Amino acid sequence: MTNPLLLALVPLVADLSRDLPDDERYRRLLRSLRQLLPCDAVALLKLEDDVFVPLSVEGLSPDTLGRRFRLGEHPRLDIISQNREPTRFSTDCDLPDPYDGLVDGLHGHLEVHDCLGCPLYVQDTLWGLITLDSLDPSSFGRVDLDNLQAFASLAAATVMASERINQLARSFEDQRQLAEVYKRAAGGRGPRELIGQSAVHKRLQQEIQLVGNSPLTVLITGETGVGKELVAEAIHLQSPRAQKPLISLNCAALPEMLVESELFGHVKGAFSGAVSGRSGKFELADGGSIFLDEVGELPLPVQAKLLRVLQSGQLQRVGSDQEHHVDVRIIAATNRDLAEEVRAGRFRADLYHRLSVYPLVVPPLRDRGRDALLLAGYFLEENRARMGLRSLRMSPEAQKVLLAYPWPGNVRELEHLVSRAVLKALSSHAERPRILTIEPPALGLEDDVQVPATAQPTLAGALPVVKPGEGLKETVDAFQTGVINDALARHQGKWAEVARELNLDRANLSRLAKRLGIR
Repeated sequence: MTNPLLLALVPLVADLSRDLPDDERYRRLLRSLRQLLPCDAVALLKLEDDVFVPLSVEGLSPDTLGRRFRLGEHPRLDIISQNREPTRFSTDCDLPDPYDGLVDGLHGHLEVHDCLGCPLYVQDTLWGLITLDSLDPSSFGRVDLDNLQAFASLAAATVMASERINQLARSFEDQRQLAEVYKRAAGGRGPRELIGQSAVHKRLQQEIQLVGNSPLTVLITGETGVGKELVAEAIHLQSPRAQKPLISLNCAALPEMLVESELFGHVKGAFSGAVSGRSGKFELADGGSIFLDEVGELPLPVQAKLLRVLQSGQLQRVGSDQEHHVDVRIIAATNRDLAEEVRAGRFRADLYHRLSVYPLVVPPLRDRGRDALLLAGYFLEENRARMGLRSLRMSPEAQKVLLAYPWPGNVRELEHLVSRAVLKALSSHAERPRILTIEPPALGLEDDVQVPATAQPTLAGALPVVKPGEGLKETVDAFQTGVINDALARHQGKWAEVARELNLDRANLSRLAKRLGIR
């Protein structure tokens, strides 16, 4: 009789010498494991800093690939990672399972099941885990753990081959130093991820890697909410400047009179309120990168000074004649058509050509297919930890609604929607359930799935009416407040976009909003 271990190992040994895509290599690994140990769900997770990241799963909900399991929040994964040998949990173990509610075809939680896990070590360092779950409590009772250990050793060789083929292996010291850079760049939270597996997302990641290793200036374009800032961070972290700072500035979030000071700094007494001198963003980014978000909102006079920095690296603080030289890579972003802005005279043509040496387009979420489910899984896991929930899942019906929705607000809209849906689902329970399930009504998208993303409310027929006891001024103020608030909601709080829609100067709109008590 043929040894089942050999049947499982032979294909893996053959794959070691093949140049396979990571997802295919890992899929074959899990398929071989299920051949050795038949089960309902299996997953390969990689340890990145203090988070387990699913790389491949079978038998689990597709949003599992977007989830991130943090050490300290999932005791079963903690226990598996602390043992060099495979770990089998008793069927009556009451520790929460990270896959509660995620096993395909299982709508309740895993009350009684068989759970097995094995650590993967690469060069004597914990690389990740393999987990197996079976709905039959007796599935793993007769498992030869030595066979599983042998399989784990070959699995470790498989992931090592994958990393070497893709030239992702770094020395331990390099990883430690890069992790520290990530933490500084993200305020100690670790690097923010670009999550997705769609073809367009993979092309974006390839472009990021390509341009990241170059010194070129990058202009990131895309709709509001697609994640342009995350793309900028990824470009910086792929560059030789990764261990230097990435300084960010939202050009649309500052009054026009302060933009120049924020970019280039000022000296004491340069303007009213300048009680001391300060460095600008460019000086702070010296040796690293600067990210100029909403660069299309820069006033024309500031555009000319920015062009000078791009050309020569020279800048002057506001109120000073002294020149400073900086070595900064510029990454800019906009959701506007800068070529059209140039034609309209609102943006300098020479600056546009300097910024768009390498144009990079971030695709909208509606073009990324099932990436919406992975991202939803990521946000669900974030909310599970934030809300102190044992387990949080999205029903198959709710997943279908997510996939059918056009996402005019892109990833940002999805993030906010998931947070709201969790609160709505919680409000329908007198006590917190063991597994909180998000159903379609909590998403609030049923009536919007077929609505065109460009549809906007109209003010026709909504003329103000003077109410008894109110004068014309109060009525006009109320009407203006409503118009501005409606525009703010459509443009997600972007005042520059509101000013453009209402055909108002930004400064005049700011003064009006302050008078009306809106800001």
